[in-house]
Amino acid sequence: MDSPQSSNRQVAARIAAYDSLKSAPRIIELRGNDYDEFINLLATKSYQSSKEMGGNIPYTIIREIIENLIHAYFKEVVISILDNGNTVRISDQGPGIKHKEKAFEPGFSTATSFMKNFIRGVGSGLPITKETLSFLGGAITIEDNLESGTVVTLRMPASSDKEDNLMPETTPSTPKLNKRQKQVLFIIMEFGSVGPSKVASELNISLSTAYRDLVYLEKKSLISSDAQGKRFLTSLGIEYLENILGSSM
Repeated sequence: MDSPQSSNRQVAARIAAYDSLKSAPRIIELRGNDYDEFINLLATKSYQSSKEMGGNIPYTIIREIIENLIHAYFKEVVISILDNGNTVRISDQGPGIKHKEKAFEPGFSTATSFMKNFIRGVGSGLPITKETLSFLGGAITIEDNLESGTVVTLRMPASSDKEDNLMPETTPSTPKLNKRQKQVLFIIMEFGSVGPSKVASELNISLSTAYRDLVYLEKKSLISSDAQGKRFLTSLGIEYLENILGSSM
C-alpha cells in the first residue's frame, strides 16, 4: 500500500467538538501534505479544542495517540471531543489493532520502516500513555470501529474531582515538588526546551517516570508545551526556580 507521502496524497482529519450531545458538533476540517507538520497541527488543534471546553487531558497524551494513527495512514480520522473536553475519542477506518491487549505492553509495535521516519515505533507510546493517564486518574480504552479501524478513547476526571489529590500539600501559589521534579525544572532551564527522552537521559530514569513528571509540572503551570511537544519554563516556573536559588544563597 502506498503511503500518503509517496503518492503525494493529502492527509486529512476532522475534529468534532460536542458542547452538548443534543446539538450538532463544531467541525474543524484539517488537511496537509507533510506528515510531521500535520501531526503537530492535528495534536495542537485537538488539545486547544479540549482545553477551551474545560478539559484536562495533557497535550502530550493527545499527540502520542495521534502519532499512532500513522499506522492507518490517516484513513478517515475523526477526533470527537466530549464531556467538557475531558473525553477525547480518536477513530479511524484503517487496518485496526489485532492484539489490543498487547498494545499496552512495552516493545509491541506494528510500525513499518516508513512510519519510523515520523514516530519512535518501538512500542513505548501506548504503555506510557496508559500509565500517565492512570497516574492522573484517567483512563484509555481501545476498541474496534464499526466496519474497520480502531477507536481510542481518552478520559480524564474534571479538575475539581482529581487535580488536588495528586499531592495534597501542594498549593497553587507555591507548588511543592520532590527533588527529582525540581531537577527536571533545572534541566529545562539549562537546555531551554526538552522532551521526555532528554529528561530520562539526563536523570537516568525511565521514560515513563520522566513523562509523568513533565505532565505533573505542566498541570502545576510551571512548564508548558510547544507545538512539537517540547517543554519550556513558564513565568511561574522561572519564579519558582529563582526562589530556590535565592533561598540557597
